[in-house]
Amino acid sequence: MKNISVIGAGTMGNGIAHVFAQAGFKVNIVDVSLAQLDRAVATITKNLDRQIAKEACTEETKKHTLANIKCISEIIEGVKDADLVIEAATENIELKLKIFDQLDEYSPKHAILATNTSSISVTKIAHTTNRPDKVIGMHFMNPVPVMKLVEVINGYATSKEVTTTIVELSKQLGKIPCVVNDYPGFIANRILMPMINESICSLYEGVAGVEEIDTIMKLGMAHPMGPLQLADFIGLDVCLAILNVLHDGFGNPKYAPCPLLVNMVAAGKLGVKSSEGFYTYTAGSKELVVSNRFK
Repeated sequence: MKNISVIGAGTMGNGIAHVFAQAGFKVNIVDVSLAQLDRAVATITKNLDRQIAKEACTEETKKHTLANIKCISEIIEGVKDADLVIEAATENIELKLKIFDQLDEYSPKHAILATNTSSISVTKIAHTTNRPDKVIGMHFMNPVPVMKLVEVINGYATSKEVTTTIVELSKQLGKIPCVVNDYPGFIANRILMPMINESICSLYEGVAGVEEIDTIMKLGMAHPMGPLQLADFIGLDVCLAILNVLHDGFGNPKYAPCPLLVNMVAAGKLGVKSSEGFYTYTAGSKELVVSNRFK
């Protein structure tokens, strides 16, 4: 594989493009928004500068990485030479199905089509194409340049050859691939989201405050970040969407989203992206300043 196309220039898309370009692949970032493409390149540049400051890469590496990236606003042009296409659009099933219909039409017949979905059925996405054996989940963790895991999700029809290819490709990126099967939430979010949801329920029921819940999980369970701060980082709208996938997929009330989460999303309190969630976030000179809004 030489040519990689990443659909979507948001947080996950630019991170995926970054790691492939830094590993020596030619990468097209495809997004209809020219402003989003500009932000993606700026973010990748900033993250490379952070790596240089930490002596994790060199100025020469930065130069080659950026030279490997091309920004394209038309999907036809962006995927025409791709060996692998990775969709990293918003976690919306209708949007993903529309994108994969286009990817199937415009990508070379040999190309593998991957989705970075964190919960939506890979099998359902594959069904919209004429190459379900070449469709697979490639779920990177955020932030992509830092996190080692890639959750590789086999759809019902994904071929063993495609799975092997994606596993080996993930290793080339310096990642650790873990292969799972296609059921709601896969493994990462099937386990993570009920924990986050239970943390929100504990707050909703007045069992403990935000800082107490997060501190207990950090100090007692050795989590690097408390579940409520993590929910803010992921995006409360994303957490709600994943919980709805689990609830609908399994029909089990244990996955029902907490009413507090539902209300916060309805109010536009989405976490870091909206500057307010379980904490408030104020842009400082270098980092976000966190304060507990539930005090």
